[in-house]
Amino acid sequence: MEIILKEDVKNLGYKNDVVVVKPGFARNFLIPQGFALIATKSNKKMVEENIKQASHKADKLKKDAEAISEAVSKVQIEVATKAGESGKIFGAITSLQISDAFKVKGIEIDRKKISINTPIKMIGEHKVTIILHKEVQPEITINVISE
Repeated sequence: MEIILKEDVKNLGYKNDVVVVKPGFARNFLIPQGFALIATKSNKKMVEENIKQASHKADKLKKDAEAISEAVSKVQIEVATKAGESGKIFGAITSLQISDAFKVKGIEIDRKKISINTPIKMIGEHKVTIILHKEVQPEITINVISE
């Protein structure tokens, strides 16, 4: 079933993308939650018109995302947590803790935009992706230290 996404859906697509999903997923989850609508001819035309009108705004958003990406790449982030003698962390580092570390450095990043590829459960350096825009996704290094 072809649908048009009304907002970004992780592991599926971005706003205004036309994607093919199973009918049950579309009817039972995406459409009732307001994430998508059925891709009819009229809906596709409406989305195309919206894209044309929003292209200028999208360029500005991308430039803002690139500016934030440059600022993020220059900052060294350290997250302090309790750890055992072997270097294993009690629990795991979350996107909220990383977001708070950015706030301390003066950069506002929503925790939902921070993607941790593998759970951070050891002391040391770890790679984290920040999804600022669908074309701007810098990968930064987080240094986890013991308190």
